[in-house]
Amino acid sequence: MNIVLMADSTKNELLVNFCIAYRNMLSKHALFSLVNTSSLLESSTELNVFGFSTDYSGGLDQIASRTMYNEMDAVIYLRDTHSSSYEALNPLIRACDYNSIPYATNIAGAEILILAIDRGDLDWRDLLRD
Repeated sequence: MNIVLMADSTKNELLVNFCIAYRNMLSKHALFSLVNTSSLLESSTELNVFGFSTDYSGGLDQIASRTMYNEMDAVIYLRDTHSSSYEALNPLIRACDYNSIPYATNIAGAEILILAIDRGDLDWRDLLRD
């Protein structure tokens, strides 16, 4: 599965701790993030995380575009409710809703999602690319 791992800057530590806790499960999948977050996750967890550069056309836009084309299977995006941009529905969340791609925006949802992936509950996503 292709899993996006992202967090608002105030939630980066929580994302790192999540990835440490679920490292064995996450290591079985292709992981994607923005370049700075991927570097942080790789150095903290020893997971391989592909980082989308923010120089080209905006890393978030690249991830959202791939999600819109069903290239991503799940998104974990830990959001800060106190952020001024929290109310704005970003293109990544919109792409998930459009393609019925499961996503989690808080730690409880992230744990449920990763456990469901590990159990095989989302294996149906593989059929979309076959």
